[in-house]
Amino acid sequence: MISSGMNIARLNFSHGSHEYHATTIKSIREAVRSFHQKPLIGIALDTKGPEIRTGLINGSATAEVELKKGAKIKLTTDKAVASKCSADELYVDYENMPKILKPGAHVFIDDGLISVVVDSIQGKNIMCTIENGGKLGSKKGVNLPGTKCDLPAVSDKDIKDLKFGVEQGVDMIFASFIRNAEGVRTIRRNLGEKGRFIKIIAKIENQEGIENADEIIREADGLMIARGDLGIEIPTEKVFAAQKMLIARCNVVGKPVVCATQMLESMTKKPRPTRAEGSDVANAVLDGSDCVMLSGETAKGDYPVLTLVTMSKLCLEAESTINYQEVFREALLCMKKPADVTHTVAIAAVSAAISCNASAIIVLTTTGHSASLVSRYRPMAPIIAITREEQAARQMHLFRGVHPLLYTEPKNEDWKADIDLRVAQGIKEGQACGFIKSNDLIVIITGWSKGSGHTNTMRIIRVP
Repeated sequence: MISSGMNIARLNFSHGSHEYHATTIKSIREAVRSFHQKPLIGIALDTKGPEIRTGLINGSATAEVELKKGAKIKLTTDKAVASKCSADELYVDYENMPKILKPGAHVFIDDGLISVVVDSIQGKNIMCTIENGGKLGSKKGVNLPGTKCDLPAVSDKDIKDLKFGVEQGVDMIFASFIRNAEGVRTIRRNLGEKGRFIKIIAKIENQEGIENADEIIREADGLMIARGDLGIEIPTEKVFAAQKMLIARCNVVGKPVVCATQMLESMTKKPRPTRAEGSDVANAVLDGSDCVMLSGETAKGDYPVLTLVTMSKLCLEAESTINYQEVFREALLCMKKPADVTHTVAIAAVSAAISCNASAIIVLTTTGHSASLVSRYRPMAPIIAITREEQAARQMHLFRGVHPLLYTEPKNEDWKADIDLRVAQGIKEGQACGFIKSNDLIVIITGWSKGSGHTNTMRIIRVP
């Protein structure tokens, strides 16, 4: 998958033990080291969050059971059933569920593919009738639309998982079911001093998250639109509008936004996507997404690599249809004035790249901030972002159009010579990737003093 275009590996902490995830992280890093030119692969920890899930079917993570429409089923919070769920009895891991549900309420399971109606409550047991059946696997998500839950923003399990992530050196947190800015702040506090550079991407998955989107965007490092749960918590016909609105708000303030869930769902079992899925991926790109994400398609699907290649092709085709000059003009209209020096240089670089038809924009950056500002204005030219900070390089995959490059050579005492060496490395990388050819014009963004926060120079050169 790395060879086929995977930039970030997401680990879903709703499943698996710390030992399992530690092994997966080790495998990813071993795979990276196996390449002659080591690719930069980010690792994301996706928290369980305040979500509700079912138990194991017959003690197996891969087992399935058929639920038939009209049949009776008992949902229970009895932990004795957690590893032996069946078509008649299903464990749910939310203790207060029997207290908050009432007869007639709907319970949705597995992204709404299965639904049951509550008949009665008997202690820890919720007696239900299956409204929409189908095959149910283990550890599937449960949604209670219209029912207020008292789940904490960050659970005890999440806190343990976050500490584990810091120890393992993950690059970003995909924070599930964020409802307000305080949820993001709680996660940041739990990451502590050692995890202060880890990016937090807030997942919007319910109505409350949509209503508080502006404060969440301000507090988080980026946003993920998790359309599976969102499509259950709000009416299906409103999901597309929520997606476009959230992407637009992130674009305006320059925060990365990830579009996720069921993007190529049919490829879990089939080698070709539906035409609607192809359009969905393309439209996510056209809407302004920085990243698109695969979940079940690559986690448990039969065609993980083929799915990845298909998504990559769809993104390339969609990008080729964009009017980049119009996108740049619209982005300028949304910019708050006056801008600082780095921001102004980023705008000038994108404008220059459009004017001279530059084949690439090379950015020398420490934290990735300068590269993110250039990405915000969506240049047609690829952005080659060069840094000495390995974690910052991996995190730059979150930003659209950014090709991060880790510069590992020792610092040259002559600052100007050091800049020239890094730029030369960027040109070499661009040539290797096919971005840059001899006699092309390229735009270069640098600083004339050491450290982050000093980007103040733009120049245009012709490649020898």
